[in-house]
Amino acid sequence: MKNFLLVLVLLAAAASAGAADANPRLMLADGQANEALTALKAKTQSSPKDAEAFHQLAHAYYVMELWDDAITAEQQAVTLASNNSEYHLILGCAYGNKAETISKFAFFTAVKLAHVTRAEFEKAVELDGNNVEARRDLAEYYAEAPGFFGLGGSKEKARAQAEKVKDIDAAASHWIKARAAEEDKKNDVAEAEYRAAIVASSNPAKDWLEFASYYRHKKRYPEMEEAINKAVSLDDKKPSNALFDAASQLLRAGRNFPLAATLARKYIAEEKHADEAPLFQAHFLLGQILEKQNDKKGAADEYKATLALASDFKRAQDALKKLQ
Repeated sequence: MKNFLLVLVLLAAAASAGAADANPRLMLADGQANEALTALKAKTQSSPKDAEAFHQLAHAYYVMELWDDAITAEQQAVTLASNNSEYHLILGCAYGNKAETISKFAFFTAVKLAHVTRAEFEKAVELDGNNVEARRDLAEYYAEAPGFFGLGGSKEKARAQAEKVKDIDAAASHWIKARAAEEDKKNDVAEAEYRAAIVASSNPAKDWLEFASYYRHKKRYPEMEEAINKAVSLDDKKPSNALFDAASQLLRAGRNFPLAATLARKYIAEEKHADEAPLFQAHFLLGQILEKQNDKKGAADEYKATLALASDFKRAQDALKKLQ
C-alpha cells in the first residue's frame, strides 16, 4: 500500500510539473481548463510578485465568466505593473462584463461599474496609443454609453478614436465609424463603413462576422447568413474563432440550427483553438444549439464535456441541472 501511495504521489508531482512547464494559455484554449487554472493558481502563490502570472490567471477566470475572480486577479496584475496597457484593458473588460450581469434594480451599482470600465479603457489607451483593441473597446463604450450620470458617452468621442487608429489599422478605424453610425441610427453610413472595414482588413473573415452582427441587430437574417457564409469561406487563419463566432451568431438569432451545429462541431474537431473561444466554451455552445433542436441527450452530453474540461463553468452547471 505504501508503494502504491508513493507511486500516486510521484505521478501527481510529475503531472503538476508538466502543467507548470506548459503554456497555461494554450492549455486553456485547447481543453485543459481545469489544469491551466490549477497551474496558474500555483504560479501566483509561488511567485506573488509576478504580474504576468496574475494577468494569465485573470484571463482564465475571464473565459470561465468568473468576473469577480477575474477582476481580483487583474487588479493584482495592475498593482504590480501599473504601466501595462493590456492589463488595464482586460480589467476594464472584466468590469464591463460584470456590469452586464447586474440586475436592473441595482442601477447605481451598474453605473459605478460603467465608470470604472471607462476609466480602465482610457488608461489602457493613455499608456499605449497603439493598442488598437483598447481603442476599439473605448470607442464602443463611447458609442453605446449615454452622456448623463457622468458615463461619458459620446458618438464624437468614438469617432475621434477612429481618427487615432486610421494610420495604424484602417479596418479598425472603419469599424469604429460603423459602430458610431449604427448607434446614431445612420444605417447607410454604418453599412458603408462595415464594407470599407472588410476591404481594408488583413483578416476579412473577422470583419464579415462584424457585419453579420450588424445584420443580426437589425433582424436582417438572410443578409446575416450570407455574411456568415462569406466569413466561413474566407477563414484561413489558424487558430481562428470564426467558426465559433459564426455558430454563436446563428444561435443568438435563432436561425439555421443545423448549420450552427455543423460549424460548432467543425471548430471542436480542429487541432488548435483560439484564445477567445476555448474548447470548453465550444462544447457548451454546441450543447445550447442541440438543446434548441430538442436533442436533450446530445445537449446533456456536451454540457458534461464542458464541465469535464472546466468544472467551474457555472452556465454549463446550470444548463445541465435543467436537463436532469
